[in-house]
Amino acid sequence: MAVTPAGRAGEGDNVDGDALVTVDDLAVHFPITSGIVFRHTVGAVRAVDGVSLTVKRGETLGLVGESGCGKSTTGRAILQLIRPTRGRVLYEGTDLAHLRGRALRRQRRRMQMIFQDPYASLNSRMTVGDIVGEPLLVHRLRDRAGRHERVRELLQTVGINPNTQNRYPHEFSGGQRQRIGIARALAVEPNFIVCDEPISALDVSIRAQIINLLQALQREFGLTYLFIAHDLSVVRHISDRVAVMYLGRVVELAANAGLYGEPLHPYTQALLSAVPIPDPEAEERRRAVVLQGDVPSPADPPPGCHFHTRCPAMRKGLCDREDPALREARPGHSVACHLVTESDYPRIRAGEDDLAEVAG
Repeated sequence: MAVTPAGRAGEGDNVDGDALVTVDDLAVHFPITSGIVFRHTVGAVRAVDGVSLTVKRGETLGLVGESGCGKSTTGRAILQLIRPTRGRVLYEGTDLAHLRGRALRRQRRRMQMIFQDPYASLNSRMTVGDIVGEPLLVHRLRDRAGRHERVRELLQTVGINPNTQNRYPHEFSGGQRQRIGIARALAVEPNFIVCDEPISALDVSIRAQIINLLQALQREFGLTYLFIAHDLSVVRHISDRVAVMYLGRVVELAANAGLYGEPLHPYTQALLSAVPIPDPEAEERRRAVVLQGDVPSPADPPPGCHFHTRCPAMRKGLCDREDPALREARPGHSVACHLVTESDYPRIRAGEDDLAEVAG
């Protein structure tokens, strides 16, 4: 992704043949109101506060960060399930934020979402066949017999017995319900799917099966994923590139190998240092980066760099006053940090000798 010094998506992204979705300065602010009779706005929760990124055709872009950082809101705003406060969302060059009615519905056929909770995302009063076939009915794609045949085909594709389409969601396990949700997302043959933590509500024994299914479907149908998760191990396994969010902003974006091999932002380094290593000796030698304090409120974010209140490398007069732009520090690796190019920037990667001094 080309990023200008201002931290916005580059102009070339709009016409880049590889760019399927381009997000430019996206913000979602939820108003805080006061009063009972005469209600008035007294503030806003800045759930997403200036996100710029590009999702390339056929890739999986991982979006990670702590709970409450704005990952799911970003995914929903891209699909216009939540209307953004500002910014642009370009899908193949078309700005979705300006579409309404039938024009937006036509675009939604090409963009779908797999929700986090397979128990809440399926209507308990509808049969599985009606749930999976509903998108076909909404978009008027097939007649009754055609919908029935398409539902059988979709259920078989995701590993569900097609003869069970007259059953209700409560008759299936959590993993089976999520497969049904995936089948529903595939019904209208989209090419872009937002996966909103699709495995976080599932048993550990089932998660690998769902991940393998998503990868197989991507290869078979040429899908593009925005994969939202907080499990960095899963994101490393499935993603081509990874974007790290903190308090409503993307603080680092890089290829999988670059981000996991040499993270530049101190927040990313702290996140990766908390990922368990399946080697007892290496795990014992490693020293975790422990961040001090709590995540600030998105209703009252700190001035300057939003991360400076917890950053072990924070420089007063710079980090607490100036907002760092997301810029390309090296080819294909963008970071929003004032100190990343300074010679005295402390390397706080897990396992280095100076880690204890920086973290302590």
